[in-house]
Amino acid sequence: MTIGAFLLVLGPLVVLHELGHYLVGRWFGVRADAFSIGFGKELLGWTDSRGTRWKLSALPLGGYVQFAGDMNAASIPDPALADAPPEELKGTFQAAKLWQRALIVLAGPLTNLLVAIGIFAAFAMAYGVPVASPVVGGFSEHSAAKAAGMRVGDRITAINGDKIRSFGDIVEHVVIYPGRTVTVTAERGGQTYRMQVTLALDIEKDQFGNEMRRGLLGISPAELEYTRVGPVAALAAGVDQSIEVMRMMAVGLQQIVTGERSVREMGGPLKIAKFSGERLSLGWPEFTAFAALISINLAFINLLPIPALDGGHLAFYAAEAVRRRPLGIRSQEWAFRTGMAFVLGLMLFVTLNDLIDLLPLGK
Repeated sequence: MTIGAFLLVLGPLVVLHELGHYLVGRWFGVRADAFSIGFGKELLGWTDSRGTRWKLSALPLGGYVQFAGDMNAASIPDPALADAPPEELKGTFQAAKLWQRALIVLAGPLTNLLVAIGIFAAFAMAYGVPVASPVVGGFSEHSAAKAAGMRVGDRITAINGDKIRSFGDIVEHVVIYPGRTVTVTAERGGQTYRMQVTLALDIEKDQFGNEMRRGLLGISPAELEYTRVGPVAALAAGVDQSIEVMRMMAVGLQQIVTGERSVREMGGPLKIAKFSGERLSLGWPEFTAFAALISINLAFINLLPIPALDGGHLAFYAAEAVRRRPLGIRSQEWAFRTGMAFVLGLMLFVTLNDLIDLLPLGK
């Protein structure tokens, strides 16, 4: 189940990501030499009438589209075409206009983001949208908010100066900041007051033993209900939820870089496989929601400004737009090689991290 669930999550998401690149490239007249699911040795494949080699490769941890004019799967420009005449460049990636190249690269992560938005929107239409006012209805045991002086009936209006409109806004402002002191603004009896609250660190374990570290005020809403919504409102909810997940990923990465969170919280392909099997065992709704999170994760990681990733290419195009000429082929090649080494090193690190956590040695 774990292996099957892993392939069922990653396979379609990688295919859709690469299809985003391929279809927008084809729209702009750029030929694709290869479309691969996985890396390494080709296991099976065929060549279509356009000359594109569609293949399934041995290492199922991603994929790529190699456009005409690319030297390899990392989309490094072929140095042999640096001084080629326009007739020879026709149909290559390098011959496309700058904005077209940027859209081709952006299409992959954007497709993953749209998949997540669609899943979240479908859930909103099927189950409704949670609605709860930011009014304190009760406290948990050892509540940080109660210890700071908050009372039942208080309406929270801001946290660290950010406006709070619903109870969901409160969760977004505290859950990823365990142990941090925040300024809470609230209303009581027509009066506004502010207090400093140090968020509690809550370590929750699910039925599979996975730990989740959360920041908590220790309050519950006065009332909570799920409201059915139409397609437009569901789509808006899907967009909001996807953006919030990406924001939390960015904050989490920043916390790991600054040491606020442990690098042990980083996960790689082994943990994705483990969680995929666990979510599938809980049913298709849980599994589908997990797939949406992985889809956003793929979009987020690929947009990081690291050479060899989509975000690295976009950074080069931004530099080209400012300089009004592309960076040198050799400079790009060295940057991509460095970026690829970093990505491979990170992959090795998170895999070792997974092994430490999953094997008895890490218990």
